[in-house]
Amino acid sequence: MDGEIAAILNQEGFVAARGCAFKGENVWLLRTRWGIPTVKINGVDKNPIRWPDGSFSIQGPAAQLGVTPQTVFDYLARGLLVGRQLAKGQPWQIELSDDQIRQLRNRVRRTKRSRKEAS
Repeated sequence: MDGEIAAILNQEGFVAARGCAFKGENVWLLRTRWGIPTVKINGVDKNPIRWPDGSFSIQGPAAQLGVTPQTVFDYLARGLLVGRQLAKGQPWQIELSDDQIRQLRNRVRRTKRSRKEAS
């Protein structure tokens, strides 16, 4: 994790720009600039639809609702779904109940229906 890397750099006496201590954000920025990938929490495999703890990856709600992964990101941003990442750049772990699936499926149906009527 970027924060852990920052802590180790600080312990070993390295300093970030302007003589400041490293933070996870500094490590993330350097990794991004230099094209160093993050560690996947599931090795090198694709993210599963559902994690062992019962939470869903981005692909899970997309498959359950018949929407694109980008729509799932939009739902997360708008608070329609609740999820977490262990750190920036790590896979999402999304909590999704059967009731939420029903509600969001209805929302998707209404949205698709209104688009057809508009065209």
